[in-house]
Amino acid sequence: MSIKLINSETEWNNFFDRVGSPSFHHAWEWGTFQEKHGYPIERLGVYHKNDLIGICLVVKIRSKRGNFLLIPHGPLFETLKLDQLGFVIEPNKYESIKNIFFELNEHLKSIARNEGYWFIRMASPLLDNKINRQLFHDLGFRKSSTYIHAETMHVIDLRKSTDELLSKMRKNTRYYVRKAIKESLEIECRTDDRAMDIFWELLAITVKRERFVSYSKKYIDNEYRVFRKNNNAVFFLGKAPPKFAEIGPSNYLAGSLVIFTKTAGFYHHGASIHTKIPIAYKLQWDSILYAKNRGCHFYNLHGVYRPGRAPRAWKGLTLFKQGFGGSQMDYVPTQDYAVSPKYIISFAADQYINLKRGM
Repeated sequence: MSIKLINSETEWNNFFDRVGSPSFHHAWEWGTFQEKHGYPIERLGVYHKNDLIGICLVVKIRSKRGNFLLIPHGPLFETLKLDQLGFVIEPNKYESIKNIFFELNEHLKSIARNEGYWFIRMASPLLDNKINRQLFHDLGFRKSSTYIHAETMHVIDLRKSTDELLSKMRKNTRYYVRKAIKESLEIECRTDDRAMDIFWELLAITVKRERFVSYSKKYIDNEYRVFRKNNNAVFFLGKAPPKFAEIGPSNYLAGSLVIFTKTAGFYHHGASIHTKIPIAYKLQWDSILYAKNRGCHFYNLHGVYRPGRAPRAWKGLTLFKQGFGGSQMDYVPTQDYAVSPKYIISFAADQYINLKRGM
């Protein structure tokens, strides 16, 4: 087995799609996006002879809380069994998969030691079960005191008819979706530059109302542009007919940025004006239909509340997301591998931040 850099976007994407493209955080575009924000990256390929059997995006982060190598929703291996948008290890393949993980982790440890990183943080797409947790325990990882990317998500299986999707919704969610359709609430699917400006105005209103710290405009704009280049990012912007006389930026009431892989659509950013008009329900319904018509198998409403791993403030949004049907998907909690004694500094800092978040 050998581990080499992958410089070919085509080679990376072909493998990414072949194993199910479970998370945009391990897409080629996510690496490009990280580089735009000043983080060095490495795209590693794991080869058996000349055959690519795994990929691993490595993001090199230096921050006040510590220096570490981040593996965002990876690595991905073809020997893992896909279950919706996560992976499981079949018992008869455990030892071979553990050996592959071990060799990869040895390579990551070498990078960390040579370049002054304190630890490896792996946000794995392995589903949270006993055998998957055992893998990290056997390799010497420990549960991280925090998370970087969503660990608990709400996922809708789109391989159903439209009527079936509606029938699986919570009763009041289905009522508001149908009401929004009846009232001709308009949702625009846009990939132009102006869409970003409209969304940002809506987000500024949302931040002021809900009192949270949002990503910067540069962050969201770069994410949008990087994924849009490959037709993998769409803004959904909702506005009501003139009869409602709502006041908003350019009469828009809600917006979202949805990122796509071959397999799924991901509701990653959202914003809205407080209103009794059920525009947010129509926004999600149109996004679901768009993903289905695009050929996606799943629509991922992304992060939901998980006690001890997410802020309690997420409870309301979680209830909204769960109303659209689907099921909860839990990844193994983020795992850390200490390379330097300095890791304890980061661990303590993350615990302090968790207290401030209300976790």
